[in-house]
Amino acid sequence: MTTATSAGVGELLREWRSRRRISQLELALRADSSSRHISFIETGRSRPSQEMVLRLADHLEVPVRERNALLLAAGYAPQFPERAVDDPSMETLREGMERLLTGYEPYPALVVNGTYEVQAANRGIAMLLEGVAEHLLTPPLNAMRITLHPEGLAPRIHNFLEWRGHLLDQMDRQLSVLRSPALRAIHDEVMGYPLPERGGRESATARCHAPFALPMMIEHGGRVLSFISTIATFNTPMDVTVSELAIETFLPADRETAAALGELLTP
Repeated sequence: MTTATSAGVGELLREWRSRRRISQLELALRADSSSRHISFIETGRSRPSQEMVLRLADHLEVPVRERNALLLAAGYAPQFPERAVDDPSMETLREGMERLLTGYEPYPALVVNGTYEVQAANRGIAMLLEGVAEHLLTPPLNAMRITLHPEGLAPRIHNFLEWRGHLLDQMDRQLSVLRSPALRAIHDEVMGYPLPERGGRESATARCHAPFALPMMIEHGGRVLSFISTIATFNTPMDVTVSELAIETFLPADRETAAALGELLTP
């Protein structure tokens, strides 16, 4: 412990503690410290060690990107690298994602980063993109933009209002715990899109019999396909990029959709 010259890291830690609605005493107990110690750190009277910064960040469930920010504010070097998915050192990651996406066929699956840019996708996703405006398919593809734009998937999603609400809520939750100007920009962009002129107002609850999760009901080839979306992330990521990757898979919500996908993607 040494006297801190700046309260920057203390202010950030206090903000995260407030977000998690955890008292100083509770955080101290979780981190095997004392409430007095936590108070001194938050007020800038003491400078936490690097190990303490990471320990508190862990108990506060601070995103990996923000852990680097905490370390910098405390006067330490960032610990977590940020490498692009196409970096040579990420070859094993790319191969693993490709195997997963291919193995999930004929069902749609894709990988997106922290701002919903598509990093990889399988044939199921490619099938659903038929008819999407060319300018939306110019790299880097953005899953939120493609889904909610009136020239994207929006006109074909029968329960568009429900699905749009679900996606906007998802981004709102992310923005509540992550300072990301890029994510805020895409959120504000898609939120401003006009609603599609046709369709999009049907209710999944009315169409589906006792749905166990909100499905996306999308028209394709004259049929309405229904999907339940699931999202998976990497456990204990040690890289900023990896920490923000999400693998989204679409499970058929009914037998008709499963059968249709088998027919559409048969080699």
